[in-house]
Amino acid sequence: MSGESMRVRARWQALRATTGQVDPGELDALWAELEVVDAAQILGSWRGFAFLTGHPIEKVLAASRWHGKRFDALDDAKPLICRAEDGSLYSDTKAGRGEATLWNVEFRGQVTATMVYDGRPVLDHFKRVDDNTLMGVMNGKPELVLADGRHFYFGLERE
Repeated sequence: MSGESMRVRARWQALRATTGQVDPGELDALWAELEVVDAAQILGSWRGFAFLTGHPIEKVLAASRWHGKRFDALDDAKPLICRAEDGSLYSDTKAGRGEATLWNVEFRGQVTATMVYDGRPVLDHFKRVDDNTLMGVMNGKPELVLADGRHFYFGLERE
């Protein structure tokens, strides 16, 4: 791992360990430094977490007991893997209005892996922290995804 990669990874770990609110500006800056990733490279099951910035999506995901995402194939992505009362995992197609697909899409001047929701004008863009960790940012119709002009940021760790 290069010195630059180690520095970026250390910033990621510090933000991941933050117990209070995270400054969205710090997340924007970190996103800009991360490597893009190809959609075909992120297939598999991922455990998710929200960066606490005060974005309203945080409460929605907590109420749904969001566990993470699962990418079975480029045309078979499950954005809302949630935990049922009995502890089992399921794809919440009601909340997500269906499931999703994976594409390579331009965002902020770079082409990177992106999950496109089937039933909502929402896209989740991903960049690589390392081979087992992704940073995600939700994008789409501003009235659905922005809070005070800020995006929702989250992380995924390979299961």
